Amino acid sequence: MEAVDTCGGYDLRRCSVSRRVLIASVLLAVAGFAAAIMLPTRALAGGTGTTTTGNTGTTTTPTTTTTKPPISVVSTFPAAGSLLTNSVPVRVKPDPRAHVIKVMHQFRSDFRPQVMFAVHAATGSDGQPWYRISIPIRPNGTYGWIPAKTVSLKPTHSQIMINLRSRTIDIYRFNKHKWHGKVAIGAVGRETPVGHYFVASRFVPYHDSFLGVFAEETSAYSKLTEWPGGGVVGIHGTSLPQLLGKAVSHGCVRVSNTTARKLKGLAPLGTPIWIKK
Repeated sequence: MEAVDTCGGYDLRRCSVSRRVLIASVLLAVAGFAAAIMLPTRALAGGTGTTTTGNTGTTTTPTTTTTKPPISVVSTFPAAGSLLTNSVPVRVKPDPRAHVIKVMHQFRSDFRPQVMFAVHAATGSDGQPWYRISIPIRPNGTYGWIPAKTVSLKPTHSQIMINLRSRTIDIYRFNKHKWHGKVAIGAVGRETPVGHYFVASRFVPYHDSFLGVFAEETSAYSKLTEWPGGGVVGIHGTSLPQLLGKAVSHGCVRVSNTTARKLKGLAPLGTPIWIKK
């Protein structure tokens, strides 16, 4: 009887089985590694996402929750700053349906930023905070309301006081007296208006020595509607210091160039101005 050698076939089958076991082991290891990576992600998404089950499996979509930060409202007045929106209607009372007095824009017609000057805060009919602001229009002393969320304000730290009787100016910074000087005021029929105003713009006069070395535009208006800017009252230096102490201007307040330099350093935009008799 002839012997049959089966060693070769047996070894081949054994090698084939070993390869299959090895491949299966590798696939199981890869699947386990992927599951280990996906598990924390699913655990994180499980409480805040939306799960959808279909024919192709289960998909979890994370949900993002956005919380609006609270509106920051200043509590110390006066306060000044800028608009956060392109424009805002100023209303007669803190009510979104109230009559509009004027629409304020982020930039003025001369492309300078519009200064917003607030004197009080209150809760409106909509339950939201509103600011009472001074509106730089005629007649002087016009006020209105805007939503607090439309502006970014900070309390002011300077003050300008102009006494028409003594024809003097005093500048304060952080409640400390910083400067005293003489001024020239509006002539008869063109009187400098009394009241509470604020610094609306600042500039160095360009090739105009009559305005001195520095000028500040106020929110006040003079009696002269045909004057530059529609009669805006300014506080500025002068090339005629001999006229200080007199009533000679068209409504503006003229100061010495020394005082004008003090204004440049001590009275920024939004500084409140009190012009009194």
